[in-house]
Amino acid sequence: MAQQGLNNMAQQSWVASANGDTDFPIQNLPYGVFDAGNGARMGVAIGDQILDIAAVDHGQDPALFAAPSWNGVMAAGSDVWDGLRARITELLSDAAQRDAVSPHLVPQADAQMLMPIEVSEFTDFYAGRHHAENVGTMFRGPENALPPNWLSMPIGYNGRASSVVVSGTDVTRPWGQLKPPHQDLPHFGKSRRFDLELEMGAIVGQPSSGMVSVEDADQMIFGYVLLNDWSARDIQAWEYQPLGPFQAKATATSISPWIVTRAALEPFRTSTPTRSRALLAHLHEPRPMLYDIDLSVGLTPEGQGESVIARTNYKEMYYSAAQQLCHHTTSGCPMRVGDLLGSGTISGPQKDQRGSLLEISWGGKEPITLDCGTERAFLEDGDRLTLRGAAMGDGFRVGFGECTGKILPATEI
Repeated sequence: MAQQGLNNMAQQSWVASANGDTDFPIQNLPYGVFDAGNGARMGVAIGDQILDIAAVDHGQDPALFAAPSWNGVMAAGSDVWDGLRARITELLSDAAQRDAVSPHLVPQADAQMLMPIEVSEFTDFYAGRHHAENVGTMFRGPENALPPNWLSMPIGYNGRASSVVVSGTDVTRPWGQLKPPHQDLPHFGKSRRFDLELEMGAIVGQPSSGMVSVEDADQMIFGYVLLNDWSARDIQAWEYQPLGPFQAKATATSISPWIVTRAALEPFRTSTPTRSRALLAHLHEPRPMLYDIDLSVGLTPEGQGESVIARTNYKEMYYSAAQQLCHHTTSGCPMRVGDLLGSGTISGPQKDQRGSLLEISWGGKEPITLDCGTERAFLEDGDRLTLRGAAMGDGFRVGFGECTGKILPATEI
């Protein structure tokens, strides 16, 4: 089915809540895994409901929906992806399907969301220019803000797939080696400069062997999630030279529970920014590869209301997920179904568009005042972080829901 038909702006669902103020209209149909008291099930969000996909006539091999994970569907390939999306659109837009389908809708309020995929590997990039320039300026001065290679390739590091958790999972403050500037040697203690990173995560839906092109990489991506790569800045400052982040980034990486498919984001494509230096040919963008997705970060201290501390947009990234994936394969590195690529922190040019407290507080030197009157330079115990994102259509939005996590005190050891 043509992409235009799947994202018809005027299309409505017979599920009433999908036609109003919602992240999940018929144009979205994101995929997740939920438990409403009967064990883990694969589901599709529609308005304030979840469609139990295995329980309806989905038109695909039932074995793909036997395991509570979308890895099998991803591995089945793009023909299955397209066919499934077309069938779900029909089931939820054709009123003649209401009687057969409605018994298999579950209120989102009654469900616990689980990890939507089995994460094979996790790679985090450093591909937002405003973020890289802010951090580089803090530590090396504006004249050396960007590393020499930054404008030529998306820089990344391999993280821990085992520490990727679904939204709503509490995050315990980490311990680690710390060496404040006034000390000659490190000590072992609790991180005092714990931070968030506002990112998008791209989920690889097809494997590779050998290098792939940017265009092929784009076709390999199944969908996107919101991603918070929690970061212990004080642990990172001591350990990262010469090999980069290690324990500072291993505490947790939170993702939103709904995978918004590449098909749903198709109408919101936009080009990467103008290049300051020409990229090598293998990284050229054959067509627009970024997406226009509004993003925000909310911080809620324990017992207080939420303050929105940042608003930005995914289109601020210097490199797209397709370029990142292409670069990842240039050495011959095989990619697997379920690989997760973090975009890197997404910041805009203004202070209120910065995607980390490291930037917002300028390394702790400029704490911000929240709506409740308290200050924050970095995260405190009891703080809840909430990432939100949505691409805005004409009369609808394709949203991701929320990606949340609460900071628990460090465990005493």
